[in-house]
Amino acid sequence: MVGARGRRRAGMGAGAPVEAGARAGKRPAEQQPELQEAGSSEELPLFTVPAPSHSAADSESGSSDSEESVFSGLEDSGSDSSEDDDNSIEDGQPRSIPKMTQDKLQAETTLQNTTEASNQSQEPKKEDEYAEDSSDEEDIRNTVGNVPLEWYEDFPHIGYDLDGKKIYKPLRSRDELDHFLDKMDDPDYWRTVQDKMTGQDVKLTDEQVALVQRLQKGQFGDASYDPYEPAIDFFSGSLMIHPVTNRPADKRSFIPSLIEKEKVSRLVHAIKMGWIQPRRPKDLTPHYYDLWAQEDPNAILGRHKMHVPAPKLALPGHAESYNPPPEYLLSEEERLAWEQQEPGERKLDFLPQQFRCLRAVPAYGRFIQERFERCLDLYLCPRQRKMRVNVDPEDLIPKLPKPRDLQPFPTTQSLVYKGHSDLVRCLSVSPSGHWLASGSDDHSVRLWEVNTGRCLKTVPVSGVVKSIAWNPNPAISLVAVAVGESVLLLNPGLGDLAATGGTDQLLSAFSPPEEPAGQPVEWQEASAEERDHGLRLRIHHKKPVKQVAWHGRGDYLASVVAAAEHTQVLMHQVSRRRSQSPFRRSHGQVQCVAFHPSRPFLFVASQRSLRLYHLLRQELTKKLMPNCKWVSSLAIHPQGDNVICGSYDSKLIWFDLDLSTKPYKVLRHHKKALRAVAFHPRYPLFASGSDDGSVIVCHGMVYNDLLQNPLLVPVKVLKGHTMHRDLGVLDVSFHPTQPWLFSSGADGTLRLFT
Repeated sequence: MVGARGRRRAGMGAGAPVEAGARAGKRPAEQQPELQEAGSSEELPLFTVPAPSHSAADSESGSSDSEESVFSGLEDSGSDSSEDDDNSIEDGQPRSIPKMTQDKLQAETTLQNTTEASNQSQEPKKEDEYAEDSSDEEDIRNTVGNVPLEWYEDFPHIGYDLDGKKIYKPLRSRDELDHFLDKMDDPDYWRTVQDKMTGQDVKLTDEQVALVQRLQKGQFGDASYDPYEPAIDFFSGSLMIHPVTNRPADKRSFIPSLIEKEKVSRLVHAIKMGWIQPRRPKDLTPHYYDLWAQEDPNAILGRHKMHVPAPKLALPGHAESYNPPPEYLLSEEERLAWEQQEPGERKLDFLPQQFRCLRAVPAYGRFIQERFERCLDLYLCPRQRKMRVNVDPEDLIPKLPKPRDLQPFPTTQSLVYKGHSDLVRCLSVSPSGHWLASGSDDHSVRLWEVNTGRCLKTVPVSGVVKSIAWNPNPAISLVAVAVGESVLLLNPGLGDLAATGGTDQLLSAFSPPEEPAGQPVEWQEASAEERDHGLRLRIHHKKPVKQVAWHGRGDYLASVVAAAEHTQVLMHQVSRRRSQSPFRRSHGQVQCVAFHPSRPFLFVASQRSLRLYHLLRQELTKKLMPNCKWVSSLAIHPQGDNVICGSYDSKLIWFDLDLSTKPYKVLRHHKKALRAVAFHPRYPLFASGSDDGSVIVCHGMVYNDLLQNPLLVPVKVLKGHTMHRDLGVLDVSFHPTQPWLFSSGADGTLRLFT
């Protein structure tokens, strides 16, 4: 429109002059629009402007700016300006009415022709208001210009037209399913792209698709361009007499350059200061380094502060003579033996030979090989003397106290308790130290008097006794025995009558509840015949029982069942005859359990780990890693801060709970598997029994100072048990008050070491 307005102004300047009497609101004839041209370049709003009024006053003042803008872009079609002036002004009256009517008729005719032409140019399939577009101008509707289209992402329109109205985006209510269906059904889906300026889907032509494919392959966009066309030689190869250009030389070619002078002065200064070294010619002659140039042992050879001279060759002996004595010559048997030996095992690396004279000695066949080995010896010889620290081997042994300074501890075998006919698997000492209980594979439990070795009572049972434990409470006289799938509670009837009578009264005072709760075990009363042998209660389990352990107060009992499930460990309360399984899941095959002597902790030993559980909080407190293949036994220090466990791979592991979850010490004194370990309740002693038939007693002092580590010293190896079925000592236990040690073995005996 700006260009049309400019052309109108140019026409005014070039056409006939306008009459002086014409008013400002009166248009000359040259300003009348050429409707034919306007109809082809402008759209419908340009032709729907209301016609001006018929009155002269309106014709003078009614031509507003909008009307002028409507007709300002329409050029003249070449009508004579003088004739227009005559037609427009006649007898002082304006003739605007018939002229506007004629203009309106021409505009309608032109609009109809334009519409028919546009309908013919459009595709018959669907109307696209953006289909008509010229190549030399932008879209005639979207006049957004160079504004980034990202600004319109959150708006329903995409730009504005020439009238300032919003151009709304096409409705895109299609989801991914519609796109997928189009992708499957529409054969032109792959060549359809979206025009960001208009929001319409445009189908690429074959020429555009070919252009995109060429650009993707890295080829030129123009298909007719040949990148390999023959080069045109602009200069001929023949030597010409006259130069190509005969321009005179510049003045700067005759004057020295100041910039080059400055660079040269810098290089000269750098050479004087030694920053730039001149290039020296390379010496192409090979250079050899004499390794043994200085044989003087007092000389310092470069960085080798302590030079080692080259080793000298051994001088030849009588065997290397060309005529050795007869005793140096090998016989036929010695020659065969020498040939069968490895080269590194031979005393001589040659065979002594005898020749009549020196003239008859042939060339030595291994000369080249020996010279090469000599060169290897010189090449591989260490060129620096290693400084070795002179340490007395006695200083490497830790300073341990002497065993006689750590007494008392058991040293000699005092008593042997005989009576069992098969191997004795377990034993237990009463809290008073007067009585001893033992269980054997001969289906019997025997009660012994410690001081005399006399068997006071024998209780027959229905199977092999796996474990036995005396109640640690002196006021309760009970012995727990693990036999088969049951735990038997025996009242031995030894010692204080008040304790034995009170135990029977405590067990008989139980009254069963009206609604018994479900329990994992079954509590059974003993029959009259069994009560005569001392049996009071039987706790029947579903699986075989491997071990029993008492709590320090004597009312709770833990049993280990041989089952691969969460009910491996069961807790029993004797006074209320209740049982429960404290764990929800299993962490491996449980080997043994033990109660903490003073705190509510339970130690559970599996094959590869040792777990410490808090019974009140019902949570895992620590997990100890013994780093052994199979844990066999467990013992807790009387103070509760240290634990020892034995393993079947002949290791005894000491744990300091305050120090780490890893072993503090690992003792490998035994040669075979460890079967049992035990702490002394009062003395700083612990012992271990093994299948090698020996019991090793160690001094284990635990200090009250947390900064001082425990002192572990082996003091005595006790032997006395004989091997039977490759088994030795099966169980050990200390006397509660004296530094005595009891042991049971596979030979069917119990032994007391004092």
